[in-house]
Amino acid sequence: MFQTATVAGIVAAKKTSELIPLCHPIGIENCQVDIRVNARKQVVIKCRAEADDKTGVEMEALTGAAIAALTVYD
Repeated sequence: MFQTATVAGIVAAKKTSELIPLCHPIGIENCQVDIRVNARKQVVIKCRAEADDKTGVEMEALTGAAIAALTVYD
């Protein structure tokens, strides 16, 4: 399940501009999604996106984490 959610998160991060209106398309150089269960049995999802562009990649990282979470929930 976590492997599928990881792939979904990476794909979503790369397609953020297609999912969110007016979001700038940027070339993501690297995207990593880390999913773990902590000591309190909570699922913790972290998404890190990197790009060499004039704008930030926070929307891509947030989209990746959100879609990974939705995939786990599904």
